[in-house]
Amino acid sequence: MSFEITKSKKERSLLVFIKLKSANLSERNFINNAYLQDNIEELKNLVLSAGADVAEVVTHLQERINSRYYISTGKLEELEEIVKSEEIDLVIFDDELNPTQQGNLQDKLKVKVIDRTALILDIFAQRAMSKEGKLQVELAQLNYLLPRLRGKGVMLSRLGGGIGTRGPGETKLEVDRRKIREKIRLLEKKIRDISVQRSTQRKSREKSGIFKIALVGYTNSGKSTLLNALTDSDVLEKDMLFSTLDSTTRKLKLSEFIEASISDTVGFIEKLPHQLIAAFRSTLEEVIKADLLLIIVDISNPNYEKHIISVKKVLDELQVKDKEIYIVFNKIDIIGNNLLINEARIKYKKSAFISAKNHIGFDELRKAVLNIISANDIIFNIEIPYEETGFESYIYENCRVLDKEYDNNIIKIKSRCNYRIFNKLVSMTSKEEYKNTVISKIEGNEG
Repeated sequence: MSFEITKSKKERSLLVFIKLKSANLSERNFINNAYLQDNIEELKNLVLSAGADVAEVVTHLQERINSRYYISTGKLEELEEIVKSEEIDLVIFDDELNPTQQGNLQDKLKVKVIDRTALILDIFAQRAMSKEGKLQVELAQLNYLLPRLRGKGVMLSRLGGGIGTRGPGETKLEVDRRKIREKIRLLEKKIRDISVQRSTQRKSREKSGIFKIALVGYTNSGKSTLLNALTDSDVLEKDMLFSTLDSTTRKLKLSEFIEASISDTVGFIEKLPHQLIAAFRSTLEEVIKADLLLIIVDISNPNYEKHIISVKKVLDELQVKDKEIYIVFNKIDIIGNNLLINEARIKYKKSAFISAKNHIGFDELRKAVLNIISANDIIFNIEIPYEETGFESYIYENCRVLDKEYDNNIIKIKSRCNYRIFNKLVSMTSKEEYKNTVISKIEGNEG
């Protein structure tokens, strides 16, 4: 269920960034830090994506986290003045606040206070289109809101609508813990049921032995644009954060003989809320089950290396291990800096450089993917009695036949296929109807 407040004007927001002091970090270095400036720009873009305006930004270097307010009491007084003088509707902290701190800040500032997590959840609530996407977002929001229940209902419910209150709706925020937990259990069951359906679809693809590719990357790096360009699809592509929430899978023809499936997935971001990672785990199974992960990187962003680190961090949280990873640097058409591209080529050996928008570098990318698939292929010989020709049909449907000859009552085939198909063929030879079929792997990567 979704509930949204219609407002005549955009909310005016105040952004707050806090860093703890260290021996090598002064106030001046903190304010002029490129990493901080990138964080500010990113949070601004998130706020704009959510539909609010940024009226003021406050940065503060402090000794320790204040247990009551997160921010120091002296700086809190400054926030109070800004809220009054700038007619602020909404205060957003870049770091996650605990329920007590959030409640105390709202009591003190007399306006709605949210953190980065609530902001991202709000954007997801607006972007979710599919039934599963909406269920996943609502589940994430309820898990976020549950510990924030206090006193008479949820503290946000008395502060009006707008950012941070979309999704479950204010009426849901006023129910007690027991009912929210019941709702969470119901949502988890519905998501599991949908996940089972997707798993069935995925198993049919696995039976075909098709090589699976998943596009991952920082939000707005161009994943959907690349999927559309490679497969002639029409997945939504917009120059905005989190334009795609639902996984989309298409067939990708790489050569006359080789096809793969390619899936677009939700974009990652710095400090992606753990509630979302948990809720979207079933959708992100496309990543977990993939044979190859293409990390799409916007090389025109000065902080692209930080984005690569963020993506790999989320993959670690998903416990994605032992995956073939290949980095695809996108948007080379707008960078205008060959030196930067050359430096990236040297540093990231397994990478391609493309423009998904202008279809530049696709030959290089296809060749790289084909090489990776070939490295995962197995070449084998198989001897099939004439009476077991159903086996031969399966090979022609799922493998590349390199050579074929007839010897008495035996069909001898030399073939090449994905390792999963080879394992499937081996298991088929154990069945009664194929008991006389003999299959043997050829060592080395010939053919």
